[in-house]
Amino acid sequence: MIANASAAATRKFASDRTIGEIEPMFEFYDAMPTGVTVAADGRIFVNYPRWGDDVPFTVAELRDGRAVPFPDAASNVFDPARPDKTLSSVQSVVVDPANRVWLLDTAAPGFATPIEDAVKLVAVDLATDKVSRTIVLSGPAIFPTTYVNDVRFDLRKGEAGVAYITDSSISGPGGIIVVDLASGESWRKLSGHISTSPDPAFIPVVEGSRFAVRDKGKPPASLTVASDGIAISADGETLYYCPLSSRHLYSVPTKLLLDRSASEEVVAAAVLDLGEKGASDGLESDDQGRVYAGDYERNSIRRRGIDGEWVTVAHDPRILWPDTLSVAADGYLYFTANQLHRQPQFHEGDDQREKPYVLFRVRIDAAPVLLR
Repeated sequence: MIANASAAATRKFASDRTIGEIEPMFEFYDAMPTGVTVAADGRIFVNYPRWGDDVPFTVAELRDGRAVPFPDAASNVFDPARPDKTLSSVQSVVVDPANRVWLLDTAAPGFATPIEDAVKLVAVDLATDKVSRTIVLSGPAIFPTTYVNDVRFDLRKGEAGVAYITDSSISGPGGIIVVDLASGESWRKLSGHISTSPDPAFIPVVEGSRFAVRDKGKPPASLTVASDGIAISADGETLYYCPLSSRHLYSVPTKLLLDRSASEEVVAAAVLDLGEKGASDGLESDDQGRVYAGDYERNSIRRRGIDGEWVTVAHDPRILWPDTLSVAADGYLYFTANQLHRQPQFHEGDDQREKPYVLFRVRIDAAPVLLR
């Protein structure tokens, strides 16, 4: 029994410790960002998918304390008559080793059915800030339920390199989409496989409450999101990925993803379940062979060493839903904390997000994976 309640109220008790030193780099007071990428010269790019916020531009460069439409304002206004020339709803931005920033356009605002001829990869040459290539993703690789989410590149494969993209559908099969950057052809692997699918037993708890879709007058409904985070090994031989609705990390040899003749049975047999890492949105890797994962249940960023051991590199109550991760040439890991779980659809229509959303970084003393 506490004899002196007033004294106890001022006494310092043991509490959860922070880990690492996270540094705020940018504050967002308007739309909620998801993706971030950092060029070799330090330029920073972000994106805002059209999920319900007022999004005047879906891609921006952070410049002089402001978010500036990128590559320009006009291309950020979607024109249904020019679906391959204008941006609909960009989910991810990634700088490749050739100094291009690729914009991954879901063409699925609000997770709707993708707009025909609008799902695309758009490359912007950072030497000129002009679009240098557009690859429309269509055909058998793109389903009516597809939601392209994140992308990684290996420019050594084929004539011009390849891209690996996660399909993080909320209503259909997940999978890995492989794109030949020379021909623009794309194909699916591990479509509907257990490793690219939501874990049916997964019950996430964020800020002390079950994370679920909550509509007034209805019971909570699980949010089932397929393959989401993606990272590539330093040698390009292994692809790491995870469903958002899972705590497991998976890997598969990239040679089997590139082999269009490899049967689904052969590819599936090569998948490794690398065990639990925590519940993650984004994944990333560095040049030392390590893999990074956000942990949105524990307000943390974690790292898997080459020995398979996980350590926490950042843990802080301000890491409210770590979304996309980006290793930069300056030795830092950049990540967005966007409070995704506080959106109104998860709280019976009550938007509980508190602006600003924040771009943080933490020192890791490593460099990006550059496969060129």
